[in-house]
Amino acid sequence: MVGRLRIPVVMSLTALILVNVVPLAGVLWFGWRMFDVLMLFWMESVVIGVINLLRMAVRLFGAGELKGVVLIPFFTVHYFGFCAAHGLILVLVFGPPGLSPAQVLGASGFFEIIRQLLSEPTLRWGLIAIAASHLFSFLANFLWAGEWRRTGIDVLMGAPYGRIMLMHVVLVIGAAIFMAIGQPIYALALLVALKILADASAHLRERRKLGGANQDD
Repeated sequence: MVGRLRIPVVMSLTALILVNVVPLAGVLWFGWRMFDVLMLFWMESVVIGVINLLRMAVRLFGAGELKGVVLIPFFTVHYFGFCAAHGLILVLVFGPPGLSPAQVLGASGFFEIIRQLLSEPTLRWGLIAIAASHLFSFLANFLWAGEWRRTGIDVLMGAPYGRIMLMHVVLVIGAAIFMAIGQPIYALALLVALKILADASAHLRERRKLGGANQDD
């Protein structure tokens, strides 16, 4: 039982660390800009929200926790509203020059920028790799290791916020360093290192919170 529960945690943590190195390869070999990296990590926060909706749905339909009927729509509006606000700030501060808030909020603004970013194959595959690592953690830890049986939907409601808040702080610090030293490779390497530490800490803390990492007690 110990090995069965610990192996998914180690594997999902390893996958998380590996996909965090993808942006460094993107800058070194595929010409990614700091803005591309920041938006890729922002899109990861959207992926985290989608995965959390899946976890809440499992509790609703698999465990019959009917409060999910109310909490799932509330989480959807609140969480993705927060992500949208952060994404708009990133675009306005670090995006293409000359964009006004009205342009970003317009029909051909923010979502068009996202579409253009994902039209680049290497960025698209970077997002797919990140999404795959979070999906693997959902399947291995939440479903296979049985976190869904031990976690209430009210706990899941707030689970992603600490993680993405830490992620967003790291992104702001990394972007500030980039603007200060003007050396994208060094700034990005530091950003990736900070994010790996933040993600690893948040991942292990989440496993403890949801009951999947310490069941050998």
